[in-house]
Amino acid sequence: MREPYTQLYVHLVWATWDRLPLITPKLEPRIYAAIAEKCREHKCLPIAIGGIEDHMHVLTRFHTTVAIATLVKETKGSSSHLVTHAIMPGAFFKWQGAYGAFTIRKSEIPTVKAYIENQKRHHAENKLFPELEEVFEQDEK
Repeated sequence: MREPYTQLYVHLVWATWDRLPLITPKLEPRIYAAIAEKCREHKCLPIAIGGIEDHMHVLTRFHTTVAIATLVKETKGSSSHLVTHAIMPGAFFKWQGAYGAFTIRKSEIPTVKAYIENQKRHHAENKLFPELEEVFEQDEK
């Protein structure tokens, strides 16, 4: 039997606990690698992963067998566990419970991918795409 053909692209955004600057340059590559690995474990293709000290963006092509909530929960959980048990045992590292998930069209992938990969520059120059940062505005309401 053939598998269904889908093109489901989702932009995920979540923050560190209380927006603390917990994602240090030392932690960043290992956190990103853990997130990419968890995506692949769920048959999702990680397209872009990026962020700054207090939040993450992930663009992934979703597989039909996984729920967004499941992927986000397991991705956040495994990356937090990696930091607090393997990289810096006993250190405080925690994600906020909330997250944002935005579906995008295939034609939007290059724009969203570039935005995610250039997070540090966008934030430094205050050239943000409000619709891609919405989750943080909602946290404060």
